[in-house]
Amino acid sequence: MLLCIAVFFLSAIIPGLSGFLALQPEYLMQRPWTLITHMFVHANFDHLFWNMVVLFFFGMELERRVGERKFLQIYILSGMVAAIGQMMVAGGSLVGASGALYGVMGCLAIIAPEISVLLFFVIPLSIRWAVVLFALIDFLSMGSVDNIAHMAHIVGLLVGLAYGQAMVGRSRY
Repeated sequence: MLLCIAVFFLSAIIPGLSGFLALQPEYLMQRPWTLITHMFVHANFDHLFWNMVVLFFFGMELERRVGERKFLQIYILSGMVAAIGQMMVAGGSLVGASGALYGVMGCLAIIAPEISVLLFFVIPLSIRWAVVLFALIDFLSMGSVDNIAHMAHIVGLLVGLAYGQAMVGRSRY
């Protein structure tokens, strides 16, 4: 969270920083680090705020259950694969933690299905049904011109689900 917030404020005072850290498919070979750094850059305050809310609630819970190292593996892997998935269906610059966060939610849905979330901070819903609902919304929104990387969300979620499934059955995840 601190890294995302720091990058956001540094981008406001250092011209071109967000463009340098954002994933631009046409420059990926020249800037391979952007496959990771794009997850820490956000387009505006609302984008940063909502991603950090999700990271605060779901990320902390996943980290508590699996440990810092595994949490970072899930977060980074989900974000990277999500970006690759998005690049396969659309061009344009990619920024934000959403693909990684969907991976975090997907992993939690598998290893901790007992978690209940408050949809819109009001409606109690099983994390599994919440994940299904979010995936359905993203699937139905594919192809829209809303400037949201819906495929990145879906791919990140699939990575998290697979990672969680691989962890199930181990003595301690």
